[in-house]
Amino acid sequence: MENHKSRRIGLMGGTFDPIHLGHLILAESAYEQLELDQVLFLPAGNPPHKQQREGASDEARLAMVRLAIAGNPHFSLDSEEMYRHGYTYTDDTLASLTVRHPDTEYFFLVGADSLMTFPTWHNPAGICQKCTLAVAVRDQFDEAKLKKQMQQMKEQYDAKIVLLQMPELPIASSTLRTLRENGRSIRYYVPDAVWQYIDACQLYC
Repeated sequence: MENHKSRRIGLMGGTFDPIHLGHLILAESAYEQLELDQVLFLPAGNPPHKQQREGASDEARLAMVRLAIAGNPHFSLDSEEMYRHGYTYTDDTLASLTVRHPDTEYFFLVGADSLMTFPTWHNPAGICQKCTLAVAVRDQFDEAKLKKQMQQMKEQYDAKIVLLQMPELPIASSTLRTLRENGRSIRYYVPDAVWQYIDACQLYC
């Protein structure tokens, strides 16, 4: 008998330092294109690839995500990674989620650039066993290079990969932090409520 998953959930990971419109547009695009029931935002607490990160506190990053997704009924926040001891690995998060919700099919949202470095992640085979990778593709990315990487991952990890079409939105959290450090406005790069929070708390100055 076929194992039917009753819910389809997108997982949006990241430091969100700060969360910006590019994150939200990716999440909304995934919700529509993959016909998801919900998109779960998972702020990272201690990602091993960003050990020198300097930015907002964990509490501030959580507050900004809450403000950014407020009012969207199919967006929600999970702070599990934020309070986990040691490094936070995607495979561990997926393992925890699948134990708690075995009837759910998970789609992990990543950019095409992240897919190229996926073999360096912790236990990539385990991640591929627990979810489908939903890859955001922008017009400027090398299509042949992407297809080659996808084929290698399918052969090596038995990966399930779907592509998401995304508009060109060259916004990066690191760029927004630099703009703030230089005294420039980041209004309209982030939701109004997030911009007001950043301004009131004098973050990234």
